[in-house]
Amino acid sequence: MTTARIDARFAALKAEGRAAFIPYVMGGDPSREEALAILNGLPAAGADIIELGFPFSDPMAEGPPIQRAAIRGMAAGFGLRSTMDLAKEFRQGDDATPIVLMGYLNPIESLGYDAFAAYAADCGIDGLIVVDCPPEEAGPLIEALDKVSISLIRLATPTSDDERLKIVVRGTSGFVYYVAVAGVTGVKEANAEVVAPAVERVRKASGLPVAVGFGVKTPEKAAEIARVADAVVVGSALVDEVAAALEAGEAVAPRVLARVKALGDAVRSVVSSASVAETV
Repeated sequence: MTTARIDARFAALKAEGRAAFIPYVMGGDPSREEALAILNGLPAAGADIIELGFPFSDPMAEGPPIQRAAIRGMAAGFGLRSTMDLAKEFRQGDDATPIVLMGYLNPIESLGYDAFAAYAADCGIDGLIVVDCPPEEAGPLIEALDKVSISLIRLATPTSDDERLKIVVRGTSGFVYYVAVAGVTGVKEANAEVVAPAVERVRKASGLPVAVGFGVKTPEKAAEIARVADAVVVGSALVDEVAAALEAGEAVAPRVLARVKALGDAVRSVVSSASVAETV
């Protein structure tokens, strides 16, 4: 059930005493060539794990920046399968960096769970986040993913009480994604003092590393969250760089990767409290 690349990466970072940095990028945004250039450049820029979104017409959990990224991706002809093809091409040069596919259930159901899982495994996908698949209905998807050792990674939120957490973490592997703020991506700002006890609660419930996303945009905020979490996820700030580069007529990949480096350096600059706790 747990993917080896994800486990290996978190084990290595725990030994280093720091959190992981997980940038989110959208497949096909703004074109196949530029999206591949961004993807290929992420590890050297500081990505420990990559969250790769696939364009979908109704991204209900996303704020305007990622909605616009999905529109650009779809305009480039991208969807679920083409995004996985992008990951497969990335895998030709990188067999170590975990890739977590993120998106919505409808395209996966249309493809069929077993067919999707087999194709994802062939493309080198390590984990899957499906925003709109409730735990109570995830059995068939988990069964398909287990056959090919792809982790289903669930979202926990500020409204997930202890009883709900027990349900959320059932069948979860790799890590748990903690949504730091109520609402959609890219709108509110995360607060480490509020996040810290929630991360510890999710960690105890799941026995897994906890990644924190939603509401992290700046290097300063990334460093703040890295002190209390096992991983920091940044998405809206990066797709905003795509939009800004297009508007300015600049090359997209260098601008995005420069932002990734600034965020990744910030995460690397601090010691995770989780690692400190392990060594005390």
